[in-house]
Amino acid sequence: MNAPTARILRRAAVIALLAIAATFALDPFRNYQLAVAAACFAAVAGLSVLVGLTGQLSLGHAVLMAAGGYGYAITASAVAEALPGAPALAFLTGLLGAAVVAGALGLLLGLAAARLTGPYLAGLTLALVIALPSAANVIPALSGDQGRAAPFFAVPDGLASLIVVEQWHAWLAIAVAAVAVTPLVILRRGRGGLRMRAALGDETGARLAGVDPGRVKAGAFAMSALSAGLGGAVLALATQSVSPGAYGLGFSLLLVVAAVVGGLGSIGGAALGSALVVVLPWLVDTFAGTLPADLGRRLNGNLAVLLFGAVVIAVTAAAPGGLARLLGRLPRPASPRAATPTTEPHEPAQNPER
Repeated sequence: MNAPTARILRRAAVIALLAIAATFALDPFRNYQLAVAAACFAAVAGLSVLVGLTGQLSLGHAVLMAAGGYGYAITASAVAEALPGAPALAFLTGLLGAAVVAGALGLLLGLAAARLTGPYLAGLTLALVIALPSAANVIPALSGDQGRAAPFFAVPDGLASLIVVEQWHAWLAIAVAAVAVTPLVILRRGRGGLRMRAALGDETGARLAGVDPGRVKAGAFAMSALSAGLGGAVLALATQSVSPGAYGLGFSLLLVVAAVVGGLGSIGGAALGSALVVVLPWLVDTFAGTLPADLGRRLNGNLAVLLFGAVVIAVTAAAPGGLARLLGRLPRPASPRAATPTTEPHEPAQNPER
């Protein structure tokens, strides 16, 4: 393991531990929101890397999350029924099922993405979102419009006196999101990221340099789908169900909005965008609840969409690189090392006497 990879792993572990520690300061509902935000973060991070580094626009990442959610629910339920006394095995097997199903679907889309560009790829992924409800009705294992119930994992006996179930699910969500996103960070900062940028900039030049753009794009789509599938598994864990109505076009567009607002290609921006798409609707609903009943009913569901549109316009106008780049432009205090000269200033050289 090289030094940059080890540094990324240490940083990811520290951030995950800090996020887990923060759950002690949150009430159960806030911990539930944190789990949902972690699920969205896994999906948005993969989408941001996919669009920002390879230029492949996917409007169907909600379907990849649904694939992961269904894979998790079906696999975890089967193991939980066969081995009732092994919840950890059921959970881990469910994650594996989510990764396999979403990764396989992403690989198929990636092979198509190697031949499609721009609006054609966007149209293909959009068609998947539209076809999801019909697929749920045709495939018996998906249980139609009602969807499937995900198994409930209670707090382990050793922690039952310390935390509630929402906090436990938030812990699991944070851990899974860290496992899903950390490889994306390593990929983005390593040779894989260089190959993606080469394929995005000039495919002919990339081929001359020994980089196969089709293979790079297919691999990037598969990695993005894998991360989205794990996010779908986490969302199924938090909501205890998977249904096609929860992964429609509106949710898929919200993932795109989160990636754009946060900053395409930025992992930190994906975290900011994911928090926004979870917190903003809740704030709007809370505000609408304080208004008169008639006005609140009219604004409920519409005001959030209006605010999302306003946020996208404002961010793209003020900072085309997203919130991550905007925050990066803020002035930072100079470090003491930079402020203190390490050597004495040199005296100007004098001409020797002749």
